[in-house]
Formats: sequence, C-alpha cells, structure tokens
Amino acid sequence: MNLTPYFTLGELTVSETASRRGIDNTPDAAVMSNLKRLAEFLEKVRALAKRPVVVSSGYRSPELNKAIGGSERSAHMSGLAADINVPGLAPYRLASLIAESDLVFDQLILEFDSWVHVGLTVADPRREILTIRKGTGYRSGLILFASDRGPSVV
Repeated sequence: MNLTPYFTLGELTVSETASRRGIDNTPDAAVMSNLKRLAEFLEKVRALAKRPVVVSSGYRSPELNKAIGGSERSAHMSGLAADINVPGLAPYRLASLIAESDLVFDQLILEFDSWVHVGLTVADPRREILTIRKGTGYRSGLILFASDRGPSVV
C-alpha cells in the first residue's frame, strides 16, 4: 500500500526483528495517520537529496521497540520517526542537507556515522540537531569526526 508516490506502508513497518521473534508490528489508525505524515516528510527529503531514500527503521510497536532496546519515548512507536540513508550520500552530508533546509522536524540525529534519524512531533517542533557516536553519547549539533584531527562541529 502506497502512502505517497515513493513510500509504502511495508517499507515503513518492516522489521527483521519482529519477523524473527513473531512480534506484531501492525500500526493502528492513529499511527497510520502519522506514517502518512512521515512519508510526506520523507518525500521532501528525497526531493532535497535528489535521490531515493532508504528507510532502515520506521514504525516500531511498543513490543518491538522494547525488543531492540529503543528509547521508552521513541517517536518510532507513534509512527513519527525513521532511520534513513541515501545511497551515494554520506550520512553526515544527508544530515547537513536536512539541517540546512527549511524542512520542519522535531529531531535530526546523525547516528554513529551510519544513518540519520528524523523525528516529527504533534507538538511544536524543536528542530533539535544531535550527533551520537559510540562512547560519546548525544552531543548538540552535527559533528564530523575525522580520525586524524579529532572531532569538529560543523
């Protein structure tokens, strides 16, 4: 089922962990509405990047979120967050494109230099921008780590 021209319900709800463990990851009506909104946001990211967006994690039922060790307040559980990548575009560059745009989001997190988390909200969006790497915890802003010159905020 297409939520938007380029995003399907299946890609925003698929989970290998849910399949392996027999966890039902079917969204209810309220989550479906949020997933439609999330897909519309991802369409804007796709247009900004001028390339397809790959979703590695979208909606997570509370049981699935607990199984993978997600935050107890994760926007994934309400269908308002996705972890994404764009083939051919480094996660830092993708996060920078979104951060520098006029897209309205609640959270943008560069995670472990491997993917970008985008979160929306039903409240006033904070437009919070964070970076997390193993061993550093969350840090404000987008931080590019270069092995030869240490961390630098960009």
